[in-house]
Amino acid sequence: MPLKDDWASAAELVRRIDQTLIGYPCAVDVLLVDDGSKEACNPADFHVGYSAVESIRLLRLRRNVGHQRAIALGIVHTVETMKGDAVLIMDADGEDTPEGVLQLLRAFLDNHGQVRAVFAERSRRTESFLFRMGYLFYKALHYMLTGIRVRVGNFSIVPFSYIESLSVMSELWNHYAAAVFRSGLPLTTTPIPRGHRIAGKSKMNYVSLVAHGMSAISVFGDVVGVRILMACGAGSAIAVSGIVAVVGIRLFTSKAVPGWATYTAGFLLIILMQLFTIAASFTFTTLSNRVMLNFVPLRDAQLFIKESAEVYPVD
Repeated sequence: MPLKDDWASAAELVRRIDQTLIGYPCAVDVLLVDDGSKEACNPADFHVGYSAVESIRLLRLRRNVGHQRAIALGIVHTVETMKGDAVLIMDADGEDTPEGVLQLLRAFLDNHGQVRAVFAERSRRTESFLFRMGYLFYKALHYMLTGIRVRVGNFSIVPFSYIESLSVMSELWNHYAAAVFRSGLPLTTTPIPRGHRIAGKSKMNYVSLVAHGMSAISVFGDVVGVRILMACGAGSAIAVSGIVAVVGIRLFTSKAVPGWATYTAGFLLIILMQLFTIAASFTFTTLSNRVMLNFVPLRDAQLFIKESAEVYPVD
């Protein structure tokens, strides 16, 4: 669970998860990733009697890196220090519900012997009308640029072997869910409604949300570049055809209005030059990104990790 100052929500959420999993054949170790909180964690808030939860560990980061990168650092820490059958990733504010945790666990175990990740597909959202309209626009843009439909968030459960692969993917540093989709590892979805925050207010504003969405698209940068290049090629072909038609009408017919051919051809030529500039820019950007040495979470995570501490149980 990545979090920033949501200690009260996290403590209550862990307690609810433990109550939900009573009687279910599993043992849970919780990792809280402190993404630069201004308020200190009070370990006493987590010192209650648990049944399914065996340990709670706190991973403190040196600075605030953002929700997605906090998940990446938590995954690296899990790979290096913990063992298990699966890793469940969720928010600590309560919007990812304990009932959803149980649904993900059951879906993970009911995969008919197949090893694959399970993501929560939102069957009901609780945000404002304006947010939902913006989200629909983003989904359309994401599909147009990447060819992949947006249906899920971070709430998911993945086999432990998956996080070993994800920890060396540069894409994980930008967006967890997009990295899983980009990895090509088998996955499925299950419908789970979104819950409500337990305490406090969300710290995500519209700027943060837009940056979050663009981070997901950036994971498919080469795909986006190729699609834009193809669109520019199609647009250039149309512009060239238009210029040829304008010149043909001007030279071989008497239908051209004085000055019309010059203005129209000039306008189409400007569009052609802009499309060429956009295509060249994306081409060189995509090619340069393929030869650059990118951030590798497993190798570089220690730059951001300050310390880890046991919150429960305490020696």
